[in-house]
Amino acid sequence: MSKQSEQVLEEQLITQLQKLGYQYVTIADEKSLLANLKTQLEKHNRIQFSDSEFEKVLNILNKGSVFEKAKILRQKQHIIRDNGDNLYFEFIQSEHWCQNQFQVTNQITQQGKYENRYDVTLLINGLPLVQIELKRTNLAMREAFNQINRYQKHSYGAGQGLFHFVQLFIISNGVNTKYFSNFGSHKQEYLQTFHWTDENNKPLNNILTEFADTFLEPCHISKMICKYIVLNETDKILMVLRPYQYFAVENIIKKVSENTILNGYDIGKNGYIWHTTGSGKTLTSFKASQILSTIPAIEKVVFVVDRKDLDYQTNKEYDKFSKGCVSSATNTDDLIRKFNEPNNKVIVTTIQKLNNAISGRNLYKMKNILHQRMVFIFDECHRSQFGDTHQNIVSHFTNIQLFGFTGTPILAENANGEKTTTSLFGKCLHKYVITDAIRDENVLRFSVEYIKTFKQKEHIIDLKIEQINETEVFEAPQRKNAIVDYIVQHHDQKTQSGKFCAMMCVQDIDAVIEYYEIFKRKKLNGEHNLKIATIFSYAQNEDPMEERVVQQLNMAAEPQTEYGNNYIPHRRELLETYVHDFNEMFGMSENIKDNEGFYNYYNAVARKSKHPKHETDILLVANMFLTGYDSKNLNTLYVDKNLQYHGLIQAFSRTNRILDKNKTQGNIVCFRNLKDRTDEAITLFSNKEAIDEIILEPYEHYVAKFNETAEKMLKLVPEVRSVDDLYTEDDKMQFIIAFRNLMRFYKKMSHYTEFTWDDLGIDEQLFDSYSGKYQDLKETIKHLGNGKTSILNDIDFELELIQSDTINVTYIIQLLIKLKSKNNSKDKENIEKEVANLLNSQVSLRSKRELIDKFIQENLPVIEDTDTIPDEFEKFWNEEQIKAFKALVDEEKLSEEKTEKLLENYLFAEREPLRDEILELIEGEKPSILQRKKTGDRILSKIISFVDTFVNGVTGK
Repeated sequence: MSKQSEQVLEEQLITQLQKLGYQYVTIADEKSLLANLKTQLEKHNRIQFSDSEFEKVLNILNKGSVFEKAKILRQKQHIIRDNGDNLYFEFIQSEHWCQNQFQVTNQITQQGKYENRYDVTLLINGLPLVQIELKRTNLAMREAFNQINRYQKHSYGAGQGLFHFVQLFIISNGVNTKYFSNFGSHKQEYLQTFHWTDENNKPLNNILTEFADTFLEPCHISKMICKYIVLNETDKILMVLRPYQYFAVENIIKKVSENTILNGYDIGKNGYIWHTTGSGKTLTSFKASQILSTIPAIEKVVFVVDRKDLDYQTNKEYDKFSKGCVSSATNTDDLIRKFNEPNNKVIVTTIQKLNNAISGRNLYKMKNILHQRMVFIFDECHRSQFGDTHQNIVSHFTNIQLFGFTGTPILAENANGEKTTTSLFGKCLHKYVITDAIRDENVLRFSVEYIKTFKQKEHIIDLKIEQINETEVFEAPQRKNAIVDYIVQHHDQKTQSGKFCAMMCVQDIDAVIEYYEIFKRKKLNGEHNLKIATIFSYAQNEDPMEERVVQQLNMAAEPQTEYGNNYIPHRRELLETYVHDFNEMFGMSENIKDNEGFYNYYNAVARKSKHPKHETDILLVANMFLTGYDSKNLNTLYVDKNLQYHGLIQAFSRTNRILDKNKTQGNIVCFRNLKDRTDEAITLFSNKEAIDEIILEPYEHYVAKFNETAEKMLKLVPEVRSVDDLYTEDDKMQFIIAFRNLMRFYKKMSHYTEFTWDDLGIDEQLFDSYSGKYQDLKETIKHLGNGKTSILNDIDFELELIQSDTINVTYIIQLLIKLKSKNNSKDKENIEKEVANLLNSQVSLRSKRELIDKFIQENLPVIEDTDTIPDEFEKFWNEEQIKAFKALVDEEKLSEEKTEKLLENYLFAEREPLRDEILELIEGEKPSILQRKKTGDRILSKIISFVDTFVNGVTGK
């Protein structure tokens, strides 16, 4: 049987890896793997194991889960030798990661629940630590990802379980390549796979050249395993850093290593990391802190956050990565004690506590550490209150370096008289802006809507906020009532019927109170059932509330209450009332009697929006939670606040954390005209061409475009059958282009929560019918060949873009699994109809229909375990492929070896063979000159049919 193109790719990759320094070794099965492991561990540790001693080594290796084996891999090991001596050895050299043994092998067979063969395996000291799965160029990498998931279930844990030591997986179709860590038995999403890039965030996708030369280079892959995989203690999973995180940490370490001796404070030895909000700053800072703390010359690494809630959050995150690795101060005195204790290598503290520790009467308590070598890492280093603390730190300590992290630095354009981030921290050491993150699918795009909340009057020329001085218009109770009505009406659409939650940010605390009271009153009146939570700060001697707020309270109050008797409550009293409401809603007992109570309430409010089963529908705030608060379950932000620059980006970014396929964008609903400010902020924090990449057009824009395009198409083909009457190639091409555009707009619209076919000029059934005609016409027109190939290539690409995840053999297999698991005859009948319709209507499946039908009729009835269907289908398909290949070469009297080679080149280069190449396959007497064309075309047709049936769009091998 001919080699498939992934086999060619496999061979070329192995050749490339050998050039990089890997030794090729032939390993057929686990027995060979174990023999090689013994040899490599002996070579690495410069010792010899007896058979009984090696059994003890295998006993160590055979223990625990993927997570526990990752720990074993990194630990020093000990056994008792046959003669009673202690023997210490290691599985990998972590500190000097290049000093390991590197090998590459392929097609290891592992017998588990099923027999599986793995593509390319990288061995370090004989252990399989990197597994590479390859697919043909025109197949999606997701199929390789799914295959690894099957191997996880069926064979990785078989035998001695050595494949549970795999730390990294690589998936590639040659031109696109991604990597991800081994989650073991934990469910892993395709979203958790990453592209590798260069330091400027340019993706390195070709596995044979740029990816292999950088990521798979022996020292680098070993460094990634030893230094840049984090063992998440809470979730018991392995987490690998993404490229921008890696480069940020590397640049900080380089900066520290270059300056082993510091003479006074020098801003040139500092720096900051510009990584957009939501890109995993905590993991980056943790890894930087962890590595820096192992440098003997560094006595302390101090991670500084802005508020107590972030102190708690960072501590919790750090603890997740490494239990007990940080020391968090509960108050200023505790912080001073921790500074003076030599064993506390990593400290997390707030700016406020740090400032207190190095001010006034506390100075003498810190005198013993004035000259210690320390590294300070600042979270969100753009904070305005940081200025005084910065000066105190650099004045107090004599041997320190400062590094800052920010998603929105203070630049000259948004400084407003403050110092810039560069003036405080020096040069930017690494940049990863919002456009980079959106391209890499690390954060979502924003869908921003601007809602006009009052009609334009003659004396209000423009609705831009800065040009309107009539504050009473924006603060009018009627306007706020209308906004609440709008939110109540559209909240379900924006949050996908409550799958997600929302936040609402308003101008100030008084506005929070007003809005809360409106929501509360309307809920009591039965106008909605939304759960609203709020929190705000209050001062001991607070200013009196404005008259409009008191009026709003009186409107909300019942006559017998003290509010109704014109009593004006303080903000603290009101917040106590709102805490009581919160407790009533969720059966809790929070209070704000003191600072600790307030802090506990803050965390309780945060948890209600963070938990996967969120309970708060809308979190109503003025300033709190707009920075540093991450909730993947939050997808909508309602804005009635004058945001700008870094504040705007920070607030918007609460909504765009990646969660799953259902969360397609962050929804921003602005009740103020922030369009210009949004454009300015995006331009400042990305690039001038970035607005279209970050902000989606409104839903109505795509509806209008879809309907406009549909109208043009319907003029050409008023009915589905009209497509059959298209005579000229130009007419056919017009239809193909028109329908391609319809598909593009449909793809964009389908991401909006408010999408409905009712808004469109054609219904779903009609769209599907035209889609069928489009696919058939594409098949016929591509053979006409009058110079329009480039357009057709574009059209094919668009079709694949729409259908790659839905209509293919993988999808059919999933339907078969559903069919097998159903007991209800009606359900079975519906699924059978769906399979039949797909096989009849989808061009990509027609060549496979006969074989799929055969599998359904002969194989499916005898399969008992639905989990085995993908493997049984793959086995069936391979057997049928071998039969078909044998029939092809026998019928046409072809050389089996030459035909294999031709198919191999055809599949890999994706170029149809020439007639002379086809005729060279024939053994014995060649056809006459008159028969050459007919014979060549016949054989070529059979070869194309073979490829269409057994290769194109088929998963597995």
